[in-house]
Amino acid sequence: MKYDFKGNSIKEFSKLPRKAQFQIMEKLELYMSASNPLSFAEHLTDFEFGEYRFRMGDYRVAFDVKNDVAKILKVGHRKDIYK
Repeated sequence: MKYDFKGNSIKEFSKLPRKAQFQIMEKLELYMSASNPLSFAEHLTDFEFGEYRFRMGDYRVAFDVKNDVAKILKVGHRKDIYK
């Protein structure tokens, strides 16, 4: 499965500390290279933020899946992402 940053998610990602950016990219590569990446994801109940989310330490990545591509909609610290 591939992934693609959409909308403001790339801007949110670029504002994170470099260490967090590296951690998120490393985990995304690991998850997406798995045979079933959604096994690492949690299904969200409020689809305003996306259909699924990955938990990466103190950070969250909310995304939708369309045509075998994860469309990353929101990236941020766990205390801020759902606001």
